Amino acid sequence: MGIDTARGLDGFRTGLAQSSGWSLPTFGDRVASPLGSVREAVHWRQRYRRRLLVTDILVITLAVALPVAYAAVGAGSVFIDEVSLAKSSALAAFVAVSWIVALQLVHSRAAGCIAVGTYEYRAVIGATAAVAGALSLVAVIGGDMGLRGFIVASLPAGLIGLFLGRWGWRAWLQSQRKRGHALSDVVIYGQAKDTSYVVRQISRKSGAAYRVVGVVLDGEADTEAEARIRAASPGIPILRGSAGLEEDVSRLGADAVVIAGSLPGGNRAIQELGWRLEDARTEVILVPSLTNVASPRIRLRPVEGLPLLHVELPTFSGYRHVVKRGMDIVVSFAALVVLAPLFLLIALLVSTGSPGGVIFRQVRTGRRGQPFTMYKFRSMVATAEEDLKALAQKNEGAGPLFKMKDDPRVTPVGVWLRKYSLDEFPQFYNVLKGDMSLVGPRPPLPSEVAAYEGPTHRRLYIKPGLTGLWQINGRSDLDWEESVRLDLYYVENWSVAGDLAIMWRTFRVMIKPSGAY
Repeated sequence: MGIDTARGLDGFRTGLAQSSGWSLPTFGDRVASPLGSVREAVHWRQRYRRRLLVTDILVITLAVALPVAYAAVGAGSVFIDEVSLAKSSALAAFVAVSWIVALQLVHSRAAGCIAVGTYEYRAVIGATAAVAGALSLVAVIGGDMGLRGFIVASLPAGLIGLFLGRWGWRAWLQSQRKRGHALSDVVIYGQAKDTSYVVRQISRKSGAAYRVVGVVLDGEADTEAEARIRAASPGIPILRGSAGLEEDVSRLGADAVVIAGSLPGGNRAIQELGWRLEDARTEVILVPSLTNVASPRIRLRPVEGLPLLHVELPTFSGYRHVVKRGMDIVVSFAALVVLAPLFLLIALLVSTGSPGGVIFRQVRTGRRGQPFTMYKFRSMVATAEEDLKALAQKNEGAGPLFKMKDDPRVTPVGVWLRKYSLDEFPQFYNVLKGDMSLVGPRPPLPSEVAAYEGPTHRRLYIKPGLTGLWQINGRSDLDWEESVRLDLYYVENWSVAGDLAIMWRTFRVMIKPSGAY
């Protein structure tokens, strides 16, 4: 069947509709088209993924060149036995292509995991391990064939290079986001209460992947929720009704519409909204009622068009906890040995800075409500506990935890220790003893635990930590509700990889401190 070029694509659609007896859906006076125009500008995510791909190719090329270089300079006996330079080059190309394909198959550059959590690092490890296993199997079945050099030298070197490359691009992306670049502009759509929560969560995090450019409210008016939206994102337009949503999205230049909670029209309304936004290639993002659950615990299983989210139960024992305890012992023992000279210096400064002992001891509540004595370098005057009652009226915290930015009990040396979290170092001994872990919820006072309500007690399901999500997300600047939310999130979703990421971020926070008082 020929196409009348004078009629163009629109004429072809109309003719096809008339000849086949069906009609195209319309919205207003415009015929809906699933072949809408794609934006001319290349989205920042595409550019970023291309940079990752180029970096991966360069790193892998250099890594597989190592055995070839040894062969070229006559040191092939170490890595490549009795294989010609031409054949080793062919093997290098085969390994490189296999590695690049493996990275693609595990979605290590997927848009959904760009600079999010530890998934892309785990994907890189998985792809590299798969290539190593395949090469080892080929070497066992078909003889060495010169693969030993790639397994021994190329894969470890390449893995380190891939990690460094992605870490570097992540750091660059975060710096761009903090300057207002490389962000996905979104319009939040939904009922006022749900929309308010989503806007506040997105606006809370500096360097988040999304930037709210507008809010469209549906349902009943809620002045209190609207006030919270304006407080979280001052200046953003707040519109009502979905009748002109496509035009609003286009005018605001949004990349996506985030649907917060349920809509009055139910699932059908969401589906029709997606159809309406198809022409502008605007994504639809759903915010489920399920929150504070890490992605590794969520499995999507479609059943007859119904996407079912399976949520794995949190575990509070098992092999992961054995690994965690082993890491606690090794790291805490090493820290106590390596940092011993620094401990002596801090002890000298504390003892000469103000009267009193060097070590401050305080009873805290550990796992399953068990009390233990926690150790810190003294950063306050010796009578700090007695002076607390007189300062109770100046408490700046909303919860049971006492907070005061300019606490007069803190000594001059203590200000410096608290700023860089050096007063916490004796807790490595608590970690070695088993009272605490390297990473975990903040260790609470018994008086705090007595004031716990509802699910807050779940903080006690695992050992408290020397550092945690609270430490890298504002420390004392956090309000009580956010501190509890972060601790509960960690309790139910922690992982060894996540602990390593938190420890690394803690080191960065100590170098550039904020929120410590």
